[in-house]
Amino acid sequence: MTARVFDDRQCALGEGPLWHPAREQLFWFDITGHALLCRTKLGPVTWKFDAAVSAAGWLDADHLLVASDTALWRFNLSTGSKSQICPLESTTNATRSNDGRADPWGGFWISTMGRDAEPGAGAIYRLYQGTLRKLFSELTIPNAICFAPDRSHAYFTDTAKAHLMRVPLDQAGWPAAPAEMLIDLAAHGLSPDGAVVDNQGALWIAQWGAGRVAVYDKDGTYQSAVDVPGVHSTCPAFGGPDLTTLYVTSATQGLDDTACDPAAQGLTFMVKHAGHGVPEPQVVL
Repeated sequence: MTARVFDDRQCALGEGPLWHPAREQLFWFDITGHALLCRTKLGPVTWKFDAAVSAAGWLDADHLLVASDTALWRFNLSTGSKSQICPLESTTNATRSNDGRADPWGGFWISTMGRDAEPGAGAIYRLYQGTLRKLFSELTIPNAICFAPDRSHAYFTDTAKAHLMRVPLDQAGWPAAPAEMLIDLAAHGLSPDGAVVDNQGALWIAQWGAGRVAVYDKDGTYQSAVDVPGVHSTCPAFGGPDLTTLYVTSATQGLDDTACDPAAQGLTFMVKHAGHGVPEPQVVL
C-alpha cells in the first residue's frame, strides 16, 4: 500500500478528516490555521474562521456540525454562514476543541484541551438530543474518539498517557461502566492521535511522530501499519464511494525540519484499498 498526496496544502495542525457520504467529499481542518478544508472536482476549497476549529459531523447534504474553541456550530457549506448549536467551555479562553466524531445513535462526541496542552485541562463531552453532557474529565490531550460498529463500545485516548481506552455503551450510547485500558502504547514509545474503526471492528490509530496509521484488532492486538510521509500523522478516515480509501491528515507543528522532508509535512494523504470503513453516522440535533 502506497500513500499518495491527496491535497498539498500544508497544515500546521491538520486534523479531523470526515468523509461526507451525501456529498462524497472529504472535509478536514487546520486547527491553528482556523480553517476548514475540502477538495472538490473543481479544486481546493477553504473556509476561514475567526477561531480554532477542529472536528465535524455531517447534518445533511448542505450542513456540517463544526466544533470550535467556544461552541458547536451549524455550518452552511453553500453560504459559509453559521449558527450556534450550543456553547462549549465558552466561559474560558484557556481551552479549545480537539478530537470529535458522531456516534451510531446520532450523537456527537467532542473533546477539549488546554491551548498549551496543560495537564488535566481537557474533557470529553457528548451532544445528544439537544443536551451537551460531560463524560470524562481531567484529560490532557483527548483523542482517538471512535465507536465499535456493533455499538458495544466507544474508544478514546489521552495522548499524553498513550493508553487507548475502551468503554462499554448502553442502548442509548451512554457509558455503561468505567473506561478500561485496551492498548498500552506508551510501553512501545508511541503517541496515539486520531483513530477510526473499520467494518470488522479493527482500530486504525494515527501515531504522532511515527508517520503511520497502525491497525489493531478489536482485542487490541497489533496487526499491521500503513506508512505516510507526514511524520506527525494526526487522524485517519475512510472514504471514497466504497469506503476503501484511507485518508490521513498530518501536521508541521513541533517538527525538526532536519529529520524529514519539510515539503511532505502537514499534507493530507490517501492510500487506496487500505481497508474497508463504515459510513460516518449522521448527527441528529
